[in-house]
Amino acid sequence: MEIKKIGVLGAGAMGTGIATVSAQAGFDVIISDVDLSIVQKSVGRMSSFFDKSVEKGKMTGEQKEAIMGRVEPQSGVDGFGDVDLVIEAIFEDLQVKKDNFTKLDQVCKPEALLTSNTSSFSITQLAATTKRPDRFAGMHFFNPPPIMKLVEVIRGYGTSDETVKVVSEVAVKMGKKPIEIKKDSPGFVVNRILLAQFIEAIKLYEEGVASLEDIDVAVKLGLNYPMGPFELQDFAGVDIGFHVTNYFCDEFKDIRWNPPLALKQLIRAGRLGRKTGAGWFNY
Repeated sequence: MEIKKIGVLGAGAMGTGIATVSAQAGFDVIISDVDLSIVQKSVGRMSSFFDKSVEKGKMTGEQKEAIMGRVEPQSGVDGFGDVDLVIEAIFEDLQVKKDNFTKLDQVCKPEALLTSNTSSFSITQLAATTKRPDRFAGMHFFNPPPIMKLVEVIRGYGTSDETVKVVSEVAVKMGKKPIEIKKDSPGFVVNRILLAQFIEAIKLYEEGVASLEDIDVAVKLGLNYPMGPFELQDFAGVDIGFHVTNYFCDEFKDIRWNPPLALKQLIRAGRLGRKTGAGWFNY
């Protein structure tokens, strides 16, 4: 199956980034959200991103206009009838995702592939809301999508080999390196490793072993990571890590995934990271 047109559902940071790399790779793109004003802001961020590339001489103004000409802003999912591939990139709320996939299954043409950018939720469970589990997969990008090279391609219980092949080929066309997640396990590969590191970092802080700042320095200089665990949590959203650890705790039935008290206190205080002006650090 040849993918020519991609529908991106969700116009937040991830959806904007995914739409950006999709259009840049030559695909026609519909980007949609619940409100057209949200999508228009997303398209504006895409345009600004390419303006910087033009300023740096990485592309011409004509090339930028050609890319933006492939992007169509919409609201809702009714306009997804002719897309070949859907990449869902809405907030990590399982029920909201399931509701949207039920609608997409009804709107999209029978041969279209449906994928979710979820960082942790069960692909099998999401696919079960549709009548095409063989044409359903996870397609997990990393933030920010225009820069991060990895895409996790996740199999659900019924995902076909052809679907994995086509989704992986799309990722390669976008300039990404896909890896296949052979089993639908919570958190897949990266977030299962990452959340364990987050929890250990928070425990080190709670136990008074080192300060937030020094733990970040230790990880950046000792492990050669670009960000420390607390800086990264604030960048991605403290609430996202909180929701994922709770999900892991429920799925694995293992208390080691229980969110530490210091993380719970941040959530209760509304300190969700950079997006709220305060998380582990003040901004």
